[in-house]
Amino acid sequence: MNRTLVSFDWALKRLLRQKANFAILEGFLSVLLKRNIIIINLLESESNANDDEQKINRVDMLVENEQKERLIIELQYSKEFDYFQRMLFATSKHLTETLQKGKPYQDIKKVFSINLIYFDLGYGTDYVYHGKTEFRGVHQNDVLALSAKQKELFQKEDVYAIYPEYYVIKINNFDDVARDSLDEWIYYFKNNEVKDEFKAQGLAEVKAQLQLDELSEQEQQAYEKHEKMLLSERGIISTARIEGKAEGEQQARIEMAKKMKEKGYDSETISEMTGLSTDVVNML
Repeated sequence: MNRTLVSFDWALKRLLRQKANFAILEGFLSVLLKRNIIIINLLESESNANDDEQKINRVDMLVENEQKERLIIELQYSKEFDYFQRMLFATSKHLTETLQKGKPYQDIKKVFSINLIYFDLGYGTDYVYHGKTEFRGVHQNDVLALSAKQKELFQKEDVYAIYPEYYVIKINNFDDVARDSLDEWIYYFKNNEVKDEFKAQGLAEVKAQLQLDELSEQEQQAYEKHEKMLLSERGIISTARIEGKAEGEQQARIEMAKKMKEKGYDSETISEMTGLSTDVVNML
């Protein structure tokens, strides 16, 4: 029988900040970036404080790897229409705050923005998106490259390697068919389960270290409270959307009834056409 695993958002909040559990996060990042990632430091992020009530729908973590690159990992459940701008703000804020006054621009650290979202962002048919900066010729369609001197100075091979890169993983769009190692991770994010046949780096540690029944009784109670709060919050959001839609439809019927009254239609006809009661129509 499979034992229950804790959700990844809880792990980010409580468990993956412990050095003993770095291998889990290193596994996911290595699979995503397709190179070996070693975490050397956890840096301050918005959610480092213990504030479940205030940030139940979102958790973020900022880590530094051996190459001194910065990786912002953000997980969010609730829909946010300006989430693209939020991603941009987070990377821009980090860049401006970490470059010390008087230091050359070449000291700017590479930033990766990794976004695990449980809502549909934008329009697209895929579930994993990667964005990076590229300068392409308007006339020749060539890609602007670094000079040999710049490659030596920056220790970079391409211009895009200087700029922030973005990953957006739309977890609810995943079809539960694991085709590669990254899909195995996304399957865990979506289902809180690691299948026996999964071999992706870090998932063995997930199965070993993120078992719910391995938590202390106090931690298990906190986890159950967190899950209930999350379900409640998502239910409130869903209800608000439904009620908002209903209110919008009612307002549209009222506006239609007003226009019909202006054109001289009788109350019975307006009621029949709009679905409003004659009493409501007479009050308009």
